[in-house]
Amino acid sequence: MSVTAESSFQANNPEVIFPPGNLWSDEPPLESDLHREQIDLLIRLLKWWWREQQDFYVSGNLTIYYSPDQKKSEDFRGPDFFVVLGTTPEERRSWVVWQEGGKYPNAIVELLSDSTASTDRGLKKDLYQYTWRVPEYFWFHPHTLEFQGFRLMNGVYEEIAPTSEGWRWSQQLHLYLGTHEGKLRFFTPEGQLVPLPEQFAQYQAEQERQRAEQAEVALQQERQRADRLAQRLRELGLEE
Repeated sequence: MSVTAESSFQANNPEVIFPPGNLWSDEPPLESDLHREQIDLLIRLLKWWWREQQDFYVSGNLTIYYSPDQKKSEDFRGPDFFVVLGTTPEERRSWVVWQEGGKYPNAIVELLSDSTASTDRGLKKDLYQYTWRVPEYFWFHPHTLEFQGFRLMNGVYEEIAPTSEGWRWSQQLHLYLGTHEGKLRFFTPEGQLVPLPEQFAQYQAEQERQRAEQAEVALQQERQRADRLAQRLRELGLEE
């Protein structure tokens, strides 16, 4: 929230006293290399895929401060991966809701572990559903590959039905989420794996090859239709 917006809010709500907004993130260490690598992978992929956009913020293991009385937030620190749409991408110390126009994440992914799974499936799910009103919530276990997704419908989370591949569609990101080689990855609406930056040239070449093959198939089909038409005209004695 800008200084002007915050001042206006306080003018209309004089009983509200906001703490300083430049709060540092205060997250516990990640539980394993797999958790850290998975968070980094999702952030890296989405930043690269949306590299021409300037209207989103993506981060992970970063505290979201959502109440001027931070005692309410002590049990609910930063999501492992989250995306906020309709904002700016600059770096932040933390996400402070009252300084960000009241914006909460549009999509969250929590990485399960033996010590956090019950909280992620229970208390955090309730927080994201009833307080933060996060449109989409996913969880993924880097070791067991357990994967679930939920979409907020009429105020409550409903499970997102998986595709035959086990992917789940994110309406917020306009991408599928699903497992690939033991990692949670993004897939395009056409079902293509979103590539790593260093694989993008190969991805483009493969897309070009597929387009060329499709064009060749269409040309062959058109030739076959023309040959059949010519044959039919000969049979009817109508060919010039």
